[in-house]
Amino acid sequence: MITSAEEAYILTKAYVPEHIVSLMTLISKGDPFLAEDYLGFVKDNWLILVGYPLEGNFSQGRCERILEQTVETFRPEVLWFIGPEVPSPLTDSCKERQTDQYYTLDIEQTKIKPSLQRAVDKASEKLIIERGHSIGKEHEALISELIKRGKLPDRVRELYRAMPDYVGRSSSAWMLNARDNKGRLCAFTVVELGAKDFSAYILGSHSKKHYAPHASDLLFLEMINLTREHGKNTINLGLGVNEGIRRFKEKWGGKPFLAYEFCESRYGAARKFSLTDALMGTFGYTKNVARGR
Repeated sequence: MITSAEEAYILTKAYVPEHIVSLMTLISKGDPFLAEDYLGFVKDNWLILVGYPLEGNFSQGRCERILEQTVETFRPEVLWFIGPEVPSPLTDSCKERQTDQYYTLDIEQTKIKPSLQRAVDKASEKLIIERGHSIGKEHEALISELIKRGKLPDRVRELYRAMPDYVGRSSSAWMLNARDNKGRLCAFTVVELGAKDFSAYILGSHSKKHYAPHASDLLFLEMINLTREHGKNTINLGLGVNEGIRRFKEKWGGKPFLAYEFCESRYGAARKFSLTDALMGTFGYTKNVARGR
């Protein structure tokens, strides 16, 4: 629903991962559209509106107008909105809401702490770093291991499950792998390079079974190197998510830079399902009963 010229414009103006069209379409399977300078995705009876304007600063009034326009045009049963603020018409109708912050890293202005550099240097003596564009059974095993042990938000959990399809079909996604001297996968990181001005840290995981100290830190440094090689100075580190992930990002110099609000709203839906359910259906998972909210 957008032209190649429009996608190029979006990637030039992008400043959050949700502006990366290929990332969002491959994960959600929705069709992208532009409502003035607001990006959205639509399919079946649902709509995602990315409430971060591509031009200028966020305005509640303007965002409300775009929201009203897109809902009137597509008439979704389910709306998922993300943005720096929830538009006032949605505040009382959110069935699910999340508040967080995006983290960013300026790789030219950030100095690695000596203790962290020593840890990375030590890890590099025992691990081999690979770059690639595919996810195999080893990666899926690490993802399953993480999901079983971690208390991840539903959307984060399903994002991990979506990775094999996304990475395998994306031309701008990179897999960074850390292997031990026996060739076993100890950790991996997914990086997205589609946006013009930044790389995006999508997610990462490490193995408890084949644990290697500071493997994730070594991959973080490799992500910095990859970003620099592609002429970018900034990494969007995504959301804080939880205390452990926030600490990891802050350890490397990540700083909160943009508010994030998520709201799920329903418009008299006959079929009740969540964004998680939509993703699970897309990637081959089934759920017989949708969660009531």
